[in-house]
Amino acid sequence: MPEERYIAALIADLEQALPDIWGRSVYTIFFGGGTPSLLSAQAIDSILGALRARLSLAVDAEITLEANPGTVEAEKFRDFRAAGVNRLSIGIQSFDPRYLKALGRIHDDEEARRAIEIAMRNFDNVNLDIMYGLPGQTETDAQADMKTAISFSPQHLSAYHLTIEPNTYFHRVPPCLPDDDTAAHMQDAIEDALRGAGYRHYETSAFARPGKQSRHNLNYWTFGDYLGIGAGAHSKLSFPGRVERTMRSKHPERYMEGAERGAAVQARHAVAVAEIGFEFMMNALRLTDGFAVRLFEERAGLPLTAVLERLESAERRGLIERDPTRVRPTPLGRRFLNDLLQMFLADKIRES
Repeated sequence: MPEERYIAALIADLEQALPDIWGRSVYTIFFGGGTPSLLSAQAIDSILGALRARLSLAVDAEITLEANPGTVEAEKFRDFRAAGVNRLSIGIQSFDPRYLKALGRIHDDEEARRAIEIAMRNFDNVNLDIMYGLPGQTETDAQADMKTAISFSPQHLSAYHLTIEPNTYFHRVPPCLPDDDTAAHMQDAIEDALRGAGYRHYETSAFARPGKQSRHNLNYWTFGDYLGIGAGAHSKLSFPGRVERTMRSKHPERYMEGAERGAAVQARHAVAVAEIGFEFMMNALRLTDGFAVRLFEERAGLPLTAVLERLESAERRGLIERDPTRVRPTPLGRRFLNDLLQMFLADKIRES
């Protein structure tokens, strides 16, 4: 796929989206999905230039790029920084070659370490993604991975439990994974280690130094609006009286063809009022501090009474705590987050 054609399609896609976002300011940009670090620094510079020419980009905007720790890509980190990227997120997953092989990762542990060292020299805001609950992983090995990650002193760490997704190799050929008790012990040990190293656990899987929370992800988790351009991109935009989601084609060739003929958006639908409460809670209750009551009313466009019965039920079960201004999950609610979120499914929410 020629890079030039894809960049031209992204810019065309952005042009087509302008009527929906005209007059809005942009505070974060996230190059994610797939392996955006395969793009050249010149391509990143072109995309950012196109954005600045068409939208109001905040002077202090957070601009994140996801990267894999392959040696060739790591050499490009300095050029990405010069192009305007100011936050790097590296998909390390593990420092143990056994688990990297089990995950099918193309990098090895030495490449991971080298990539982090180069990133830390060029960026003052770096995130490392680490997975636990890997096939055959022991508690000791999971703790060793996190200890190594902490030793680099990144500003942000994301610690994810491996999830088996549909239509993946692991879904077709299930691996031998740690049992639930072992995985829970891994999670507790990882959280203790990060807390002891000065990281704040501000979201289910996210830990940050003070002031280094992911602003882009915080916008997702607080039901903020976002525009997604590119193959497979999704958007969520609010308008008076409705919340609308759009989707682009996942197939790069079909996406480019659509963008070139002025039809980048493949599907568009308004979120049903009965589903908005669940969508808001599905994100906001991942946050340790929960959400301000006023934020629900502002971003969901509904009074809190629309979900009050569910909130009261969750409070009785000890899954949330609330006062007149804020709702937050309890430690029990964070541990059993899926059970908490299911209480807000659309068929359980009464429209107000």
